Amino acid sequence: MKAILMAAGVGSRLKGAFDKPKCLLDVGGMPLLRRTITMLKKNGVKPAVVVGYRKEEVIEALDGLDVTFFYNPFYKVTNSMGSLWFARSFFEPGEDMIFGNADVFWGQDIFDLLTADNRDAVMLSDASRVDEGDYFFRTENGRIVAYGKELTRDERDCEYVGLAKLRKDFLKGFGERMEMCVEDELYNQWWENVLYNYSMTYPVYALDVDGRFWGEIDYKEDYERILRHLESEVSE
Repeated sequence: MKAILMAAGVGSRLKGAFDKPKCLLDVGGMPLLRRTITMLKKNGVKPAVVVGYRKEEVIEALDGLDVTFFYNPFYKVTNSMGSLWFARSFFEPGEDMIFGNADVFWGQDIFDLLTADNRDAVMLSDASRVDEGDYFFRTENGRIVAYGKELTRDERDCEYVGLAKLRKDFLKGFGERMEMCVEDELYNQWWENVLYNYSMTYPVYALDVDGRFWGEIDYKEDYERILRHLESEVSE
C-alpha cells in the first residue's frame, strides 16, 4: 500500500496564528506530519508528501525517514488538485492507496478501520459531528450523494475527515479523471473533487470513524482540541 499526503498549502485560515505550517505543529513531542508518516511506515505503507509552502521546513521535519517528495511550485495559485497532479507518477494500479491532508491528526485505530474496508472508494466521515464542522456529506445507504460546506443541517449527516482510500482496481480510472479535471483547468479545486465527480456515476462511500478520535487543523481551536486529547491519554 502507498499513501500520498498533501502538505503544499499555505493554510490561510491559520496564517499568523502559528510560526510554522499546520502539519509541523507539535503533537506529543514531534511534528504532526512526522507522527503520521512514522505510523504509516510502521504499517508497511510507502509514503509520499506533496510540498510547496515552506517546503524546506517540511522536508527537514521528515529527515531520516524514507519518504518520496513531490513539489508543487504553483502552490500559491492552485489547490490540492494541482498538488495531486504533480504526484501522479506515484500512482500504481497494482497497489491500494491512501490519500489525505497532512494537517489531519489520526491514529492506528483509524488506520485499521480504513484499510479493513474493501470497497473501491471510501472517504472517512464522522456522523457525530454534524451540527458544526467544515465540510459535510449526505449519504444514502453509505454512498455519498451530496457534499459541501453549504449543506444545511437537514441536508447533511456527517462531516468529512480528510482521508480516503482507493482500491488498486479503482486507481486507473481515478488517475484518468484527475487528468481530465486538470485539462479542464480545475487545478484550483481540492483533490477530493475528483471523487465527488466520480460519485455522480459510481459509488463513493462514507466510512464513519464511529467514535474514534481525529482532528483536522483548520482553526487554532482544532489544534487545542488535539492537545487536550493527548493530555487525557497521558493521564489515563
